[in-house]
Amino acid sequence: MIIKTEKEDQCMRFAGKVVGETLKLLQGKVRVGITTAELNKIAEAYIVSKGCKPCFKGYDGYPAAICTSINSQVVHGIPSKVALKDGDIISIDIGASYKGYNGDAARTFPVGKVSDEVLKLIQVTEQSFFEGIKFLKAGAKIGDVANAIQVYAEQHGFSVVRELTGHGIGTSVHEDPAIPNYGKSGTGATLQENQAIAIEPMINLGQRYVFMWDDNWTIESQDHKPSAHYENTVIVTKNGCDILTL
Repeated sequence: MIIKTEKEDQCMRFAGKVVGETLKLLQGKVRVGITTAELNKIAEAYIVSKGCKPCFKGYDGYPAAICTSINSQVVHGIPSKVALKDGDIISIDIGASYKGYNGDAARTFPVGKVSDEVLKLIQVTEQSFFEGIKFLKAGAKIGDVANAIQVYAEQHGFSVVRELTGHGIGTSVHEDPAIPNYGKSGTGATLQENQAIAIEPMINLGQRYVFMWDDNWTIESQDHKPSAHYENTVIVTKNGCDILTL
């Protein structure tokens, strides 16, 4: 586990701030008829205007600045000429790097009018993040956070994707440790003060199982039912955490 210095912490806070601002900007742009490629272009321009780099672009060959996952796509959907339709949901995942330090966050937005069931999925996915961080502080176990996310999501009738996890973050977008969204309280590594992690519940309306497209990026629910994603980068503190990407 990599503990961040004060200087590194400052860089990560700025990167996180830009990620949060970019997500807020795109929230106002999501509408029927806009393409995911257009959203990608807007996001990249904003990130660069703030003196940051879109850290997803080129990461293991990924071709875009953001990930845009529609409906049953869980994560890593590649922006394209596909236009959003009324009743869709879109999960947007954004990473920005400032002076070599990264911020990472995701939100799921409704497009036009969506069903009450799908709106509840979005809301529960977001709240599961906040249920998880109630247990987050220096000395906590990863399993404490993971179990809280799982219990909350499953209590509401949804399922937790298990093949994908949150992660440490710093000079690399993905660092140790892995932060699952399911598990047993009191298990896993002990979290330490000034450690930076990205916590990201990925919750399915149907079963938890997923598969990867032939593009080697896009992950979709196996039963093709909607999926939602909510993520923030946080710094672990003595008594809780600071969220960098709101």
